[in-house]
Amino acid sequence: MKLWSRPSINVVVMTVVWMIGVALAASGQQAASGQKPQMVEDVFKNVQVLKGIPVDEFMGTMGLFSAALSMCCAECHDTAKWDADTPRKRIARRMVEMVNGINRTSFGGRQVVTCWTCHRGRDRPVVTPNLDIVYGEPLLEPDDILPAVPGLPRAETILDKYIQAIGGAARLSSLTSYVARGTSEGFLGASRGPVEIYSKAPSQRTIIVHTTDGDLVRTFDGRTGSIMTPLTPVAIYDFTGGELEGARLDAQLSFPGRIKEFLGSWRVNNSTTIADRDVQVVQGTGANGLVATFYFDTKSGLLVRMVRYANSAVGRVPTQIDYADYRPVAGVMIPYRWTFTWLDGRDNIVLTDVQPNVSIEPAKFARPVPK
Repeated sequence: MKLWSRPSINVVVMTVVWMIGVALAASGQQAASGQKPQMVEDVFKNVQVLKGIPVDEFMGTMGLFSAALSMCCAECHDTAKWDADTPRKRIARRMVEMVNGINRTSFGGRQVVTCWTCHRGRDRPVVTPNLDIVYGEPLLEPDDILPAVPGLPRAETILDKYIQAIGGAARLSSLTSYVARGTSEGFLGASRGPVEIYSKAPSQRTIIVHTTDGDLVRTFDGRTGSIMTPLTPVAIYDFTGGELEGARLDAQLSFPGRIKEFLGSWRVNNSTTIADRDVQVVQGTGANGLVATFYFDTKSGLLVRMVRYANSAVGRVPTQIDYADYRPVAGVMIPYRWTFTWLDGRDNIVLTDVQPNVSIEPAKFARPVPK
């Protein structure tokens, strides 16, 4: 069974949603790390049906709108006055209320129906079946939540094979930090720039992408995480809930010797293929609604892909990281090619230099400060 794939959304759709935002910022200040997360109504004007959620969840929700409709922000908002009502914004509010009503009355409040359920990359849902699709090769989309399939290898066996494939527990424990540098290319070859990665065991990591529009920075200091993006109405905001747990998981995967402890309720699903490679599928669940699916090369045992999900007001927000070109660093196999895909687009990162077990000052993992 092959993983489901769909045609690429136009690069403008995937980047504008985060670059120009969804409304005027009512305040440019973000709550300091460790304080109460800043809520959407404290930052954006004219928010009516999505009140009471943190800024990062709101931004993820806007990304889900964009992906479901294959639209960018400017197609719904008035670019001269972002907080102004437009016909499409009014429709979007009614759609959110409709979906919430369906889930409440038909599914006991569970989030079963979302924008993607019907739209799937179109502004208007398809109402008539296409016979070429009906009688063509099935396009199979994996579920977010995967059940355990009996008769398959145990999750512990697959995870232990991965540990051995990247060097074994002893060598992994001897790698305590690394600094990596390389380059990044955006979606469809869009120019990005140099990349810096700072990682310190067990769970601190900062990634800096120097773009022509300013630095894109993701940090996790072991407890709190933040993102700074250029050209957005909110220059920097903190991760909360499932996104915070996702940032923690990303950081811990830099030192995966204790991978079995990262998540709970490990379960193994049917094998599939990625780029014509057979992979074993293992999924685990974490705190605050985090779900993560791991795809391990059946032959080598190396991690090929990780997809994690965070909850939002209108559905799960996916983040996908693909790993390739593993090379030894201090006896540990580290991927020199990463593809980081989220609702903003895609960063293809190629490392050129990795320095192991170096001293990294704590300030590297601190909440970034816009220049």
